[in-house]
Amino acid sequence: MSNLVVIAYDDPFKAEEVRTMLRKMQQDYLIDLEDAVVAVKDEKGKVKLHQMYRLAAAGALSGGFWGTLIGLIFMSPLLGMAVGASAGAVSGALTDVGINDDFMKNLAASFKNGSSVLFVLVRKATPDKVLAELQGTGGKVIKTSLTHDEEEKLQAVLDAAKAPAAG
Repeated sequence: MSNLVVIAYDDPFKAEEVRTMLRKMQQDYLIDLEDAVVAVKDEKGKVKLHQMYRLAAAGALSGGFWGTLIGLIFMSPLLGMAVGASAGAVSGALTDVGINDDFMKNLAASFKNGSSVLFVLVRKATPDKVLAELQGTGGKVIKTSLTHDEEEKLQAVLDAAKAPAAG
């Protein structure tokens, strides 16, 4: 089962910075992210979601491939590719994976202008190593599906000053 973690930042760029750290940790096999979305509330109060996966583009690519293949069979590869890419883009755009978009927009809208919120759905992680990397990144834990003890530990790590590197 995946765990949801929502962290708010007073800075519009901090959530993206932390998501980049999490993606690097995923490449190092320290964490397995199902979804990681950054919501930014601009100075005018408009909320914009920055998804981790671009489903419409992936759908268009997949649809284009299958459309071309079917088009080759029926001797019209360009038409097949165009129809397939369009259908793939539409199906990709309509697919919602991971965290519910309305939930994220509504929660992010409740924060002050010029802030950002990081929504993370974690399949599994190596907690001690992930927490060490996140130490001192700041932010306020808003919502989680973690236990109370795990949530308190996460908030303490976010608040803690980063230990100086041994040199």
